[in-house]
Amino acid sequence: MTKLTRRAFGFATAALVATTVGARSTEVDMTLLEAAAAGDAAGVLAAIAAGAALETRDSTRRTALLIATHGNHVEVARALIAAGADVNAKDNIRDTPLLYAGAEGRNDILTLILATGRADLTDTNRYGGTALIPAAHHGHPETVRILLGTDIDIDHVNNLGWTALIEAVILGDGGTVYQEIVGLLVDAGANNIPDRDGVTPLEHARRMGFDAIAQRIDAGPLR
Repeated sequence: MTKLTRRAFGFATAALVATTVGARSTEVDMTLLEAAAAGDAAGVLAAIAAGAALETRDSTRRTALLIATHGNHVEVARALIAAGADVNAKDNIRDTPLLYAGAEGRNDILTLILATGRADLTDTNRYGGTALIPAAHHGHPETVRILLGTDIDIDHVNNLGWTALIEAVILGDGGTVYQEIVGLLVDAGANNIPDRDGVTPLEHARRMGFDAIAQRIDAGPLR
C-alpha cells in the first residue's frame, strides 16, 4: 500500500467511525427521550450511562426532564436532575421543567428542582407569568405553598396585567381551594394590585360574589 493509499484509507476509516458514532449517539439520545416518556427510570439511567445527551430535544424541543415532568415521572426526573439536567430548558412554547411543574402541581418534581438551587425563579412562560401565577390559577394550594417558600416575586405581573392573586380570584370558582390559595397569598404579603382596568382583586371578588375571598383579602395577613 502506497503512502497516498494509506492516507486515503485512514481518512475513509475516520469518516466511517465518525458516522457510526454519530448514529449511535442519535439512537441513544432517542432512547433517553423514549424512556423518560415511559417513566422508565432504569432505561433513563442506562441511556445516560451509554452517553445520551441530557439536553437532547424532541420535535417540540422538550428535554427528557420536561417530558418526565409532563408525565409526573418522579423517579425519572430524580435521575435526570441528579445527572445535571437543565431545570430551566425551554421548549417551543416557553415551558421549562420548573414552569410546568409549578403550573400543573407536579409537587414532588418541583421540590426536586428547587433543591438543586439552579431554578430560575424569575423565568416566565408564554404569558409572561412566573411559576406561581399558573399554580394559583390552576388551583394547586400545595404548589403555591412550596413556591411561596422561595424568593419568587409574589406580586409579579404577567403580560395580561394580572398577578397570582388576581388570577386566583377571576380564574377560580370562589370555592374552598381558591379560598385557601388566596389566604396563602395574602398571608405571604401579596398586595391588592389592580389590573390594567384599575380593578383590584378585592373588587373582582366582590363583583363575582366570592364573599369569603373578598373578606379574606380585606382582612389582610393573619400571620
